[in-house]
Amino acid sequence: MNKQFVAIVVVVLVGLFGIFYFNKDSANAPASGDDSSNSQTTGSNHTLGKNTKNVTLVEYGDFQCPACAAYEPVVQEIREKYQEEISFQFRHFPLQQIHPNARAASRAAEAAGLQDKFWEMHDLLYEQQQVWSSSTTVNSIFEGYAQQLDLDIEQYKQDFASESVNDVINADFSQGTQDGVNSTPSFVLQGELINDPPQDIEGFSELIDKAIAENN
Repeated sequence: MNKQFVAIVVVVLVGLFGIFYFNKDSANAPASGDDSSNSQTTGSNHTLGKNTKNVTLVEYGDFQCPACAAYEPVVQEIREKYQEEISFQFRHFPLQQIHPNARAASRAAEAAGLQDKFWEMHDLLYEQQQVWSSSTTVNSIFEGYAQQLDLDIEQYKQDFASESVNDVINADFSQGTQDGVNSTPSFVLQGELINDPPQDIEGFSELIDKAIAENN
């Protein structure tokens, strides 16, 4: 009976430790995306579209997220259809607890952006996601992409590793958290998080057209 009691106590203690460890990881997850120590840092500002209708659609994305890559054809259709009317913005939301290469990919995109090639790197990262997603040498792969885009490779490396680039990603993550984002891809239209985002251009068009009508 005593042995059985001891066994039960051990199981309970192990369970409690497991819960504590899991919660610790969950609590630490936003830390890599928390800009509390850099409260003056502004987020990224990667936008497309002339925005003649004063309507903004923001995507919070994770370059390693398969769902984000799957959404890309729809996102590109939105960008092409509404390029004159709305502003489309991409913000970083790397879920590195489950996507360990996501932050490095965001760094690569930001570093490319400092040489005016953000969208080119953005598209390349999603197109080649299956190539680098599970790699343990993503830095060299991304440097190859930088060369492919004719970037100054030494400047790219310096920017990729910089604290300022990391701070921008953190600021995006923090803003996403404030906007209610907890998964990717997430979309914010006119400051409102879209719950259960449409999976086709028709569904997005309905929401965007409604926003345009209400704003004009």
